[in-house]
Amino acid sequence: MRRRENLTQSHRRTFLLLAICYSLFASLFAPGCWRPAGFGIGGRYLDAKQEITSQGGNLDLAIFNLEHVVRQDPFYEDSLTLLGRAYYKKGRYRDAFQILKRALAVNPKDEITWIALGLTQLRLGDDHRGLESFKGGITLLSQVAKMGEPYKGVNDWDKNGLVRRALRKSIVFVRRGLEEKRRIIRIGEILLARIDDEEWEAKMEEDQEERRD
Repeated sequence: MRRRENLTQSHRRTFLLLAICYSLFASLFAPGCWRPAGFGIGGRYLDAKQEITSQGGNLDLAIFNLEHVVRQDPFYEDSLTLLGRAYYKKGRYRDAFQILKRALAVNPKDEITWIALGLTQLRLGDDHRGLESFKGGITLLSQVAKMGEPYKGVNDWDKNGLVRRALRKSIVFVRRGLEEKRRIIRIGEILLARIDDEEWEAKMEEDQEERRD
């Protein structure tokens, strides 16, 4: 009898320990929570991109990882643009401006960088240059994100039309000029968020397909 009770208590302790470990693991790897940095530049970049493009992401962690990435290799993927956007989201507009200018020196035809730079300049009060930068960004986006064509390597992109709807509104407000500055900033931020959502959804679908295979 005593041996059976000891075994029961042992099983309970084991179950409790497993439950605690599972809870800790889930909390560490939830979006916006601390977790160990990925391996190398690629791991840090992917970790940071997840934090920036997911809702409630940890921007401080993203900035920490991206600053490490750009110190090691400023040409790695779109790490400069991501860092500039992270600074922007944190309200560090001057830092965002400097890093986004560097990003354009690397890739002067990147539509996301131009949009982010335009929003940053508008936030800094450099309205005329900001409007021109933003206009250039949405013009580039209109050219590369055409209906029925792949974008950023995704074939069935923006199938709900949310990105293109935000893009159309951006064009309308830009045509009205700086009297719509507040709306331009708002719809520009929504536009970037919609693009992030599409990338995130595409990544999730890709991961599900890999698991099925």
